[in-house]
Amino acid sequence: MDFADKPYKLMNLKDSEFSTEIPTKVVGPIKINYDGKVQTVSVPVATFEIPLWSSIARGALVSTSTDGICVRVIDDIMSRSVILEATDLTNALICKTWIDDHMDPIADIVKNTSCFANLKQINVENIGKLLYVRLGITTTNASGHNMATKAADAVLNFIISSCKHVKYVSISGNYCTDKKVSSVNGILGRGKRVSAEIIVPYAVCGSILKTIPEKIVELNTKKNLLGSILSGGVRSANAHFANVALAIYLATGQDAANVVEASQGITFANLLGKDLYFSVNMPNIIVGTVGNGKNLDFAVKNLEFLECHSSVPGSAKRLAAIIASATLCAELSLMAAITNQGELMRSHLKLERNSKCK
Repeated sequence: MDFADKPYKLMNLKDSEFSTEIPTKVVGPIKINYDGKVQTVSVPVATFEIPLWSSIARGALVSTSTDGICVRVIDDIMSRSVILEATDLTNALICKTWIDDHMDPIADIVKNTSCFANLKQINVENIGKLLYVRLGITTTNASGHNMATKAADAVLNFIISSCKHVKYVSISGNYCTDKKVSSVNGILGRGKRVSAEIIVPYAVCGSILKTIPEKIVELNTKKNLLGSILSGGVRSANAHFANVALAIYLATGQDAANVVEASQGITFANLLGKDLYFSVNMPNIIVGTVGNGKNLDFAVKNLEFLECHSSVPGSAKRLAAIIASATLCAELSLMAAITNQGELMRSHLKLERNSKCK
């Protein structure tokens, strides 16, 4: 019996009897250069961490006081890996070669599983007689978890029927990698790979961020880069990407567990003369504007507010670009705050605590 056959009792409660509410505020506007035009975007942010609203808002103010944030979606791919087991190493490598030689029919199989799925890459690794086959597919406005799994299932059956000395082990082999931090996702990407940058004039740094560019550049090296190396971070060097990604994921009906992948990425800062160059690079923003969760009333409302409704072509990429831009705003604001001793704690006490509970 499949677990979908409901062998367990589940309580069906009306919305009025049980619901989960997360405080949400609209933050912005953020000035971005995306899709060939400069525009301003305000963002619904759902979080229990109250200072995050102010942090994004300060970064947004910086963006409107400059030429804005240039943001680009560089790649778009959803992955699913399967595990096959051959009788021995020789047959595993024969199967690997067979897969490499049959990319076109595999691509046709993927395309036939959905109106929107297209094969973009296949990566095959072996551990002795085990084969790990990682499919990368495009999924348009869907985040693509189920689409990738359906495609992988069809490809898996095709390989097994064609390579007689291999058998099924698992539809998911952790080489995907789904909802876990991994080097492979940082290298090959999973979801939308997005980079965003801003140039902050020296005077704006002083007037809005209350610091100087040199301090932010130095802190980024000592905290984000060296600190992450010291901790054993996996292809990551950032202050708090996860905060913003989760907050917008929750507001737009995304699978919140994908914040694990979205937390991965690198913040880069250097000097341009006296001014500050600042960028965030996020290889794993997994979002969709169609599918489970996106049809809930609050999600529809927030996606339409962001001009990211499923009916808009490229809306999932636009949403990923907005997330990266908001992440840059919060990352820049937090890094500026930390350059000043005591500012971070003072801000949290002022925004989160009341006089009776400190």
